[in-house]
Amino acid sequence: MDEDLPMVPVNVNQLATIIKGNVLSGKDTSIISGVGIDSRTIQRGDVFFAIQGDRFDGHHYVTKAIDNGANCVVVERQIDIPDAAAVIRVDDTIKALGMFAKWYRQQIPAKVIAITGSVGKTTTRNILHQILSRFYKCRQAPKSFNNHIGLPLTVLSAQPQDEILLLELGSNHPGEIQYLTEIARPDIAVVTCITHAHLEGFGTVDAILREKASIALGLSSDGILIINGDQPELVDYVRVAYDLDTVTVGTGRDCDVVGTDMRTRGANGSVDIDGQVINVPLAGKASLRNVLFAWAVCREFILLADFIKAAESLQPSESRLVPVTMGSLLVLDDCYNANPASMANALYCLRSIADESGRRSVFIAGSMAELGPESERLHEKLGRNAAVCQVKVILSAGPFSENILQGAGNVATYPLEVQAFENTEQLCDNLHKWIDPDDIILVKGSRSAHLEKAVERLKELFCK
Repeated sequence: MDEDLPMVPVNVNQLATIIKGNVLSGKDTSIISGVGIDSRTIQRGDVFFAIQGDRFDGHHYVTKAIDNGANCVVVERQIDIPDAAAVIRVDDTIKALGMFAKWYRQQIPAKVIAITGSVGKTTTRNILHQILSRFYKCRQAPKSFNNHIGLPLTVLSAQPQDEILLLELGSNHPGEIQYLTEIARPDIAVVTCITHAHLEGFGTVDAILREKASIALGLSSDGILIINGDQPELVDYVRVAYDLDTVTVGTGRDCDVVGTDMRTRGANGSVDIDGQVINVPLAGKASLRNVLFAWAVCREFILLADFIKAAESLQPSESRLVPVTMGSLLVLDDCYNANPASMANALYCLRSIADESGRRSVFIAGSMAELGPESERLHEKLGRNAAVCQVKVILSAGPFSENILQGAGNVATYPLEVQAFENTEQLCDNLHKWIDPDDIILVKGSRSAHLEKAVERLKELFCK
């Protein structure tokens, strides 16, 4: 295979034109070979965008970026820097980054696949990457680079030899998806599922639906829109609002891509597509739905037989319902993020494994963030779901801990042990009092709960 080429060439003067900036100093014909916003990872020939956020200001690290090899810096204000690099001044470095990415997207030959939805974005993207990378030069967003900074950086990381670029589009307020999809200009756009998430920023699920569906606004002229066919309100809205031919994915007969006979067995599952059984080493029915969406995309590139073979060796996404053995303990590490739908799926998976093994089930629950006025009700519902799934111990941490326990207590008809903690640190300090060596434990909460600390503490306690 040929050696990887750097990004599509662009010089400083061209960049200034693209981002509507002014070259203040330096050599304007210098070629830019990469893009970064972290001075620690800047390499020789990169352009450094001095991004300013709530907790940091990239302008403080411009000199460090130049020391590490940046031959161009993009800034919003006048600063004293060495003559070693060109300086472009713009009104807003974040918007300039987006403008550069939007231009760059048109220069690369890769097919762009963009994924959004309330749940399943990252897992679907990772499934696609694992499968399509077997057949194509495929690049994906690192971690969850899905916002107005992460998505442009992912686009700008693409190289001329890339054949497929997998992007993830997230949003917590109206208008963000439209901004991102107009940068991405996807050839294939996917909407996985609409549910309660980020209600604090949207107010209603209907507003979330409209936001996620707006990914269609960026589709290329001959692009494909793939949506959840089991959500008729989404199908109806997209067909009226955008007048597009869509590919529907789901379990209903009327869907274009249909999955039947979904079966979960502990950390594994299977689903039938077109009369063929697809076995995957992934836990939970939500994972099987993500596999369906992956096939809806992959069928544009590979045969079903090749998809089935590749799916047999899939690996779960980091901290997303990953079974981890710690001595005789089994931990379902799902602490990356949470909303009501993903919580329900994880609890169902916990019950399935507990019933199969006969072991005690424990739920370490963090709060679900950004649910706005619905927070108390949805956390009480979470507790009820936990009790319906026969969870034997619930340990909750965070601002809505009592709501979770109240909901569980209202419906539990069996001996249920519960304890609420003010924060994750307090929970971790008390885990040894509640956990038995043979337990099966689900650890799940929003990122703000930092429940990875609980996973680490369990390792300390049981991996000796």
